[in-house]
Amino acid sequence: MAKQLNLQEGKVIATALHTEMQQSYLEYAMSVIVGRALPDVRDGLKPVHRRILYAMHELGLTPDRPYRKCARVVGDVLGKYHPHGDQSVYDALVRLVQDFSSRYPLLAGHGNFGSVDNDPPAAMRYTECRLAGMGHEVLLDNISEATVDFTDNFDGSQQEPTVLPAQLPILLLNGSSGIAVGMATNVPPHNLNELVDGLIALIDNPELPDERLLELIPGPDFPTGGEIVGQEGIRDAYTTGRGSITLRGRAEVEEIQPGRGRHRRTAVVITEFPFQVSRDSWIEKVADLVNQGRLDGIADIRNESDRDGTRVVIELRREANPQKVLNSLYKLTPLQVNFGAILLALDDNQPRQMSLRELLTQFLNFRIETLTRLYSHEQEQKRARAHVVEGLLRALSDLDTVIDLLRHAPDGSTAKVQLQERLNLSDRQASEILAMPLRRLTGLERQNLQTEFQELNGRLRELERLLGSRNELLKVLKKDLRGLKRKHGDQRRTVISGAVTVSFEEEHEDIPDVPSLLQFTHRGYVRRSEVGPRRGRPPKEVNPEEAEDFVVETQVGSSRDDLLLLTRSGRAFSLKVAEVPLTSGRSRGTPLIGLLPQGEPIVARFTEGTYSESTCLLLLTRQGRIKRVPLAEFNELTGRGLSTLKLKDDDELIWAARVHTGDQVVLATSGGRLLRLMADEEQIPLMGRTAMGNQALRLRQGEGLIGAAVVRESTELALVTQKGYAKRLRASLLRLSQRGDLGVQVLPFSLKTDALMGIAAVTPETELLLTTDAPRLLRLSAQTIPPLGRDAEGRRVVQTNKSEKLTELTVMAVEVGPEG
Repeated sequence: MAKQLNLQEGKVIATALHTEMQQSYLEYAMSVIVGRALPDVRDGLKPVHRRILYAMHELGLTPDRPYRKCARVVGDVLGKYHPHGDQSVYDALVRLVQDFSSRYPLLAGHGNFGSVDNDPPAAMRYTECRLAGMGHEVLLDNISEATVDFTDNFDGSQQEPTVLPAQLPILLLNGSSGIAVGMATNVPPHNLNELVDGLIALIDNPELPDERLLELIPGPDFPTGGEIVGQEGIRDAYTTGRGSITLRGRAEVEEIQPGRGRHRRTAVVITEFPFQVSRDSWIEKVADLVNQGRLDGIADIRNESDRDGTRVVIELRREANPQKVLNSLYKLTPLQVNFGAILLALDDNQPRQMSLRELLTQFLNFRIETLTRLYSHEQEQKRARAHVVEGLLRALSDLDTVIDLLRHAPDGSTAKVQLQERLNLSDRQASEILAMPLRRLTGLERQNLQTEFQELNGRLRELERLLGSRNELLKVLKKDLRGLKRKHGDQRRTVISGAVTVSFEEEHEDIPDVPSLLQFTHRGYVRRSEVGPRRGRPPKEVNPEEAEDFVVETQVGSSRDDLLLLTRSGRAFSLKVAEVPLTSGRSRGTPLIGLLPQGEPIVARFTEGTYSESTCLLLLTRQGRIKRVPLAEFNELTGRGLSTLKLKDDDELIWAARVHTGDQVVLATSGGRLLRLMADEEQIPLMGRTAMGNQALRLRQGEGLIGAAVVRESTELALVTQKGYAKRLRASLLRLSQRGDLGVQVLPFSLKTDALMGIAAVTPETELLLTTDAPRLLRLSAQTIPPLGRDAEGRRVVQTNKSEKLTELTVMAVEVGPEG
């Protein structure tokens, strides 16, 4: 039993100890939750950050003013608004300056504010700061009691804002972390451009599907870059408010020259570390693991980082496997971490875990409320000023009466009353006329008053329109958002890879590194062998019911490489080359479709050892959608596969190929039109896996895309129609066009029922396999197809029956005999 002393009444009140402890702890918890640890969902700031920014605004530390000592700012914050320790305030100020802690720093600093290596900042008496452009414009523009609520400070001597009139969702933009009592928040930072796109999409369609919202805002964007592995954690965090996001540093394997007289060595070079991971601490961790014998294959480690960026070089021993060492670094060190996202913030002073949609919606509601208050206040001011100007103009229009009245009035009060009665003026208007200086009687001043009155009325009409229509208000909001995007937006720093999950299982480490030959046949089988193919028989027409499988594609790689398969539905699957059964004797091989978890037709297959950053996949759909996807996004796929692009219900993937810098692509339509494009950022920009892609060219009614070919200037194209007409055409005869053009007509069909069936890049030695709907298979040498001009209709190279059509054109990369 505890005793509570009541000093006012001089009594001691007996109180149960557990009741007093419960009440006191609850008050303390709410004080920590509301007043210290959690950000507000509206402006995304904790009280200490809000008070720092407002104190600097009061000091006039705008971006165009000189820097001021941080000690002065901290002193103002402590004395006026935040009665806590000076070091905690300075630490919060430092984080607002650091570009490796904040994605978009709200303050600009001058001096030593620490480093990514956990070096401490200089003391506040040495460093200087002022508001950054982002902090001043986005958070403090138009701040007044008219736009946001103000409240008394801790001693009632000052007024401070309860929230800042944020024009962007700072909570998502810079993120926030904090530990309260019984709860915590950990919001990752995001890219400004993506957030603005998501906000505008939600304004246009409040019922926007989650899939579309996740396309516009694909994931966090950390200030230190790195790579997010997989999207499961992102989806969980965005839809439920909580999820684990796997974040990796960026690492590459390079050949380096260690020193004079020494042989070249392989090295793992780290160029970006995960968010909030110290380089020096990480290097110490690696050194300890090497000394303990838990990390093998490392000969030396050097920190070559400078002002231009991070570069940590890990030299490997000659016998070391770089990928194995890199996997060990991911597993044993913070080169890979899990960011536990918790989207928790204060909503009406109540802590609430929210989804991404809810966070954006709460910000939009707050921004609409702020704009409404701002325009309402402006309307009151403009209306009051228009009222005064109208009285001045009325007095100037009857100036003789006003002068006569003033000349004969005994005092100012009488003159004021007589002005109101004679000219029908209000009390405010009469007072302004009496206070009007003589220079207002000049012609120029009259004209200025008339112009001002017209401008005031015009602005009042505009404000009435904005306040009377929510749609008009939303248009202004979208315009403001686009303006901020143009001014402050930048490119994404953090890459999001296509892997769904991350595993450090060493299931493939025991696979021997053996050169393997993969042969893909026209019937959809795959053969794997460790020897090269034999030359086949001469071309001839065969019966598909009796024919051996013809090899239409050959790929050489290692048994440890990945076999990347793309299906007609736009999904990508990956398996190890070693998982393809070895072919023995006269076996036709293994059905490729049987190696996939879902039996879908396969459009393209690629053997990949290292997923190069400079290589992209070019994807083309039946309805003419085209997109370029970084090959690195397909690294570390799981058996479930992933989507490579978003397809409409009646669309499908028909073609895919690797492209590099300088490549061109020629697209072909069934109507005989070709379009030649550069496969670069301007014509075919890089997109994420979930994007639908751009329209490649305009299709006419009844026309569709039938394929494409990656070309250079000297490449020859083979064009084959459904009725067996064909010609060879040099790619340089086609002009370089823009995406969305009509293209060039290269096949005037002699038969109305004919259409272009296939296109392929060929050489005179290339052999083609033609399939008809009869069904028939025909092998044809590209040398027998005549080279013709752009306007020629082609020569008949295959005789088809009246109702028979060619349906497929395949390049035969390797000729094989009966045994393959």
